[in-house]
Amino acid sequence: MRRMSRHQRDQHRVALLVPVKAFGVAKARLAPVLSPDERARLARWTAGRVIAAAGDMPVFITCDDDEVANWARSAGANVLWYPRAGLNAAMDFSVAELGRRAFDHVVIAHGDLPRAHELSSVATAGTITLVPDRRCDGTNVLAMPIDAAINLSYGVQSFSRHLAAALRAGCAVEVRHDALLSLDIDTPDDLTHPLVREVLPTWLPMNQANHPSTIPY
Repeated sequence: MRRMSRHQRDQHRVALLVPVKAFGVAKARLAPVLSPDERARLARWTAGRVIAAAGDMPVFITCDDDEVANWARSAGANVLWYPRAGLNAAMDFSVAELGRRAFDHVVIAHGDLPRAHELSSVATAGTITLVPDRRCDGTNVLAMPIDAAINLSYGVQSFSRHLAAALRAGCAVEVRHDALLSLDIDTPDDLTHPLVREVLPTWLPMNQANHPSTIPY
């Protein structure tokens, strides 16, 4: 399938949408190896890398936390505020709002992708594109026409649900296995992946430079 050039994306308006949980409660499954402050700092760091991978796409952050909203605005992103909606409802509301703002296509990326890159390349006109995580369980990136009208269903085994919904939507469907975009940080094991460890910030205890010969847990 032919991906959109920058000129085509300008004509066919594409936005990046990123759900970001309150930093203070993010990444609870990393509690065995990281302190609360380290987990919050890591969540901000990965979300910043996702925003940086937007290229020329406008960025919208879906959140329900004041600290996240202020951080997003300081990073040049737009804020979509949906308190107490829950992740999936908030994302459906956000996609609908982007449609009202005359966007044609949305790229949805989780905020915990340490190797996020060239997210605009995932957008293909008329196509729903799915990038699963490395276990083919979650959906790290999902790009779709705004009018594709599939309900978002994040959580355990979201990739299979999103793929089934995409196949029912009547659009072209592409599953893209990307070695970098498939990486996310949910569990301590994710922090040991070689492609993750080589980019971790130096202040994290499991950074390779801090422990060149051993894994710290």
